Amino acid sequence: MVPKVEKLNGSPGTETHTSIGISTTASQTPAADATVQAAAATVVADTKAQSSNDRLDEKLRGAGSGQTSIAMGEYHGSDYIGINEIPSPGANHGRKVSVIPLIFLIFYEVSGGPFGVEDSVRAAGPLLALAGFLIFPLIWSVPEALITAEMGTMFPENGGYVVWVSSALGPFWGFQQGWMKWLSGVIDNALYPVLFLDYLKSGIPALGSGLPRVIAVLALTIILTYMNYRGLTIVGWVAVLLGVFSILPFVVMGFISIPKLRPERWLAADIHNVDWNLYLNTLFWNLNYWDSISTLAGEVQNPKKTLPKALFYALILVVLGETAWRSVVEMVDSGAAAMSNMGMFVAEMSSDSFQLLGMAERGMLPEFFARRSRYGTPLVGILFSASGVLLLSWLSFQEIVAAENFLYCFGMMLEFIAFVRLRIIAPAAPRPYKIPVGTVGAILMCVPPTLLICVVLAFSSLKVMIVSLVAVMLGLILHPCLTHCEKKRWLRFSISSNLPDIHTAHVNENLMD
Repeated sequence: MVPKVEKLNGSPGTETHTSIGISTTASQTPAADATVQAAAATVVADTKAQSSNDRLDEKLRGAGSGQTSIAMGEYHGSDYIGINEIPSPGANHGRKVSVIPLIFLIFYEVSGGPFGVEDSVRAAGPLLALAGFLIFPLIWSVPEALITAEMGTMFPENGGYVVWVSSALGPFWGFQQGWMKWLSGVIDNALYPVLFLDYLKSGIPALGSGLPRVIAVLALTIILTYMNYRGLTIVGWVAVLLGVFSILPFVVMGFISIPKLRPERWLAADIHNVDWNLYLNTLFWNLNYWDSISTLAGEVQNPKKTLPKALFYALILVVLGETAWRSVVEMVDSGAAAMSNMGMFVAEMSSDSFQLLGMAERGMLPEFFARRSRYGTPLVGILFSASGVLLLSWLSFQEIVAAENFLYCFGMMLEFIAFVRLRIIAPAAPRPYKIPVGTVGAILMCVPPTLLICVVLAFSSLKVMIVSLVAVMLGLILHPCLTHCEKKRWLRFSISSNLPDIHTAHVNENLMD
């Protein structure tokens, strides 16, 4: 027997794999056979030792960063691979989303235009509403968008913020993040069919209540859900078209209204009669969810460049749209407002469903959540998200906004902690886009939005607080239940072989041994 040693040389930054092939000949003797086997064993041992040394060197170089032999994530072109991984050709599922559709998906996940700002004006008056939409983006939107750009390019996969938290704090907290954010997104999405019909009921009074309204909500949800099923690229370009048609009337009416502007009306305010709960929740609702796009990062074309660029342009689009004055909004056609709600629905459902797929690919949810349709979309995730929308669509606007904001705040606090912790334990980990601040700067950047979160939570009603805390408790119970189901093999769980190891905690333990 003659040993045949093959070396499979990976691309730069990938691990070298060695395999032993055995070819047989008729003239071999037992003694020679034993000698050859011993030689083969020596080759294997030397190879393993060299591989072990290489991994130890890699660990020592990244000891402060928390990197393992399979790094937290590095880009080579548009692929998401670890330092010592061979890229998998099966990781691509159909066409990827380019920068223009991505901008409008972010736009709709965050805002969708100036529609909905009326409640902030009604709650606090024109002056506070205008000031809020000018100041709030600096306190909240800019930090959240920057963190999403850094973390989204660091972990360009469909789990998004679930993967960030899981990497920094462990899978238990990663699951809690996924549960709270998914529930918050579904609650948010339940709002858009209701708003869509509210904008149309002035022209079609039958949609105001009763059976026609119920049928309309059901039909609209099914149609928009089917659009998500057909593919993310379709959803992206539909978002572009809806964006153009919903923003265009606002731009036209804005120019028409210039001669009728009365700036002195913008200064009207009555501080003593401000509905702070409605005011803060409306501001928060209109300018959050920047991180939602991270759950689609695995479907984005060259995410290390596309994601930061799309977030930048979307931030400009959202801020310009939201700093509108009330008179312009009132003149905008209700049809444009209705189309805006359609765009927000399809964008939010895409994020929610792909988040469930990403969690299943990480083994946090049963394997069937990771199954894709023939269009590359997460069929089970779409069905679960649509079911949640239908179950919650009976809630009022204010209840929906307050409940989703409460859950969203908890999720954002976990994201801020994960962002800072990864800066501390993994400072040298690959970050294709990195916010140009150090660890102290990263901590300081999270202080204002964290204080804002505390204020929003403090103004929540007792009813919303109880319901939201019950939802949080369900997540704390659900995780051990799923873990038990996995141990008993009642449900099948698996981790996608296309994804690198994201957990960093065990690295320092290995280095200390």
